[in-house]
Amino acid sequence: MYDREKDLIDSFVRGRLGRREFLKRMGYLGIGTFAASSLMASAATRAFAQASDFDWMKHKGTSLKLLLNKHPYADAMIADIEAFKSLTGMDVTYDVFPEDVYFDKVTAALSSGSSEYDALMTGAYMTWTYGPAGWITDLNEYIKDPEKTAAAWDWEDFLPGLRASTAWDGTPGSELGSGDAKQWCIPWGFEQNNLSYNKTMFEKAGLEPPKDMPALLAACEKLKSVDANVYPIGVRGSRSWATIHPGFLSGYSNFGEKDLINNGGVLNAAMNTDGSKAYHRDWVKMIQDYGPKNWSTYTWYQVGTDLGAGASAMIYDADILGYFMNGGDNKEAGNIAYAPIAPNPEADAPTPNVWIWSLAMSNFSQNKDATWYFMQWASSKEHDLFGARKMDFVNPVRASVWKDAEFLERIQSKYPGYVDQFEVSSPGAKIYFTPQPLFFDVTTAWAAMLQRMVANEVQVDEGLDQLAASIDEQLQQAGLQ
Repeated sequence: MYDREKDLIDSFVRGRLGRREFLKRMGYLGIGTFAASSLMASAATRAFAQASDFDWMKHKGTSLKLLLNKHPYADAMIADIEAFKSLTGMDVTYDVFPEDVYFDKVTAALSSGSSEYDALMTGAYMTWTYGPAGWITDLNEYIKDPEKTAAAWDWEDFLPGLRASTAWDGTPGSELGSGDAKQWCIPWGFEQNNLSYNKTMFEKAGLEPPKDMPALLAACEKLKSVDANVYPIGVRGSRSWATIHPGFLSGYSNFGEKDLINNGGVLNAAMNTDGSKAYHRDWVKMIQDYGPKNWSTYTWYQVGTDLGAGASAMIYDADILGYFMNGGDNKEAGNIAYAPIAPNPEADAPTPNVWIWSLAMSNFSQNKDATWYFMQWASSKEHDLFGARKMDFVNPVRASVWKDAEFLERIQSKYPGYVDQFEVSSPGAKIYFTPQPLFFDVTTAWAAMLQRMVANEVQVDEGLDQLAASIDEQLQQAGLQ
């Protein structure tokens, strides 16, 4: 490599030269963008290794195998995997499955005690099953060991709500992230739930993004009157836990409502309080009057596809779902904008419930220490920056990445309001569910009752009384009452 190239790489690594200027100057030297980007990534990896007095080659020659969900986060990791191999001298293989079968694959692998996979992608909710069952490893022993964890990895740089939301002591009803909590997984990427909306449709209707539930319902009415061929709002509706956790629970929590109440270790359903009933009445009316006709079939995919195709004016769902709909070959690409929402008019700020794609270590791995090296790298600042700058790695889990000028410039230029909704909402973003072993049973029953209320098969108040009684019975049978 010539001296001028080395000087440019050194300037980039030391922060004296931005990525755009680096690529531009490398171009002047006859080095294309792809080659320059590779040199840049390799330089960042070397700098990462040098910045931490840590033996990254300790497990050189070890082979690891990963179990991954097909997702942009996995795509970013795979695109950068040569950096890990260069850093550590290890080899990595992986199996990737679509989400409709992925969690079945995880359950099959872990429940059988298979040592095939060393690390895996997981949602934080799933660890409430995997952890107490002994299927995954408490990572505190690694995080707190300076012999196994590079100082430059910087655990404190992860957003605090995410650190807490991925840790649980295993006691049903106890607070996530409490002092004795086990760190069952490492946050890797996450979703806040806010509004993504079609700015062209909103401009046509003369609307600003609604800031609370009354304004949301009023905006839906106005949008419906402007164009009867476009339904105002998309939310999930299938008979699944996934219907409850996004926009629905984000709004529910904003009113201070709970799924369960912990009375000294005794759990009781809390869906039939007066406040809960009032919230459900508004939510049900919103779906009945302003949602899609076949709402009860709607998953993440239908909600997002309708926004991208212009069939809906807005969604109250994962911010990254709106992000993806603003690109690719979607009809409305370039017309999507983003806004925070605090449904409770008396609330100080949004309280989005979060989904956290995380990395967990199989308790059956034969290479645990080496696996932890991979997990450190995959969740490092350097890889997070690579994914945020060059791939669709949103939302990053590290506070430092949200201060990176290049990442912010890219997002702000193409995704209007995205950074603002993140900054307004992230202080209150965490998991608002009560951790307990019947999580999936409770939330699926909740979604089923929501379907019945929207279909007018049962009135809201009566339906919630029935739901609470049924869940209390389940909790009692499980020994949680």
